Amino acid sequence: MAIDLMDPAGLVKVDLYRQVAAATGTKLIFVAGQVAWDTDGAIVGEGDLAAQVEQCYLNVAAALAAAGASFRDVVKLTVYAVDLAPEKMPLFAEGIARAAEKLGITPAAPLTGIGVAALAAPGLLVEVEATAVLD
Repeated sequence: MAIDLMDPAGLVKVDLYRQVAAATGTKLIFVAGQVAWDTDGAIVGEGDLAAQVEQCYLNVAAALAAAGASFRDVVKLTVYAVDLAPEKMPLFAEGIARAAEKLGITPAAPLTGIGVAALAAPGLLVEVEATAVLD
């Protein structure tokens, strides 16, 4: 399996991710949106966007591991954030950095951020889903 992450000429370079992922492999893994719940279903970091982003990424990593994959196999992330606004991006980046440090990774897969009015339960601020490719 190979994943080539790219920032093609003519597209802006974004620090949090690459614009394009070209993947070859035979097994697709689709991870449902992960929110900032711990294993008991309690919200981690209520009111704290960075803490919730971190927990979402840790939960995505656990889901990927269950399928025999890791963030190195991710070709696409979709992030749903309550009341998404540019001033929230530093907190979002902080949460990713904290999760990346714990996981020993540098997540760079293409990412789409979508602002939403609410998520599945009150207090949840962000949800992250992933698509990965394996041989």
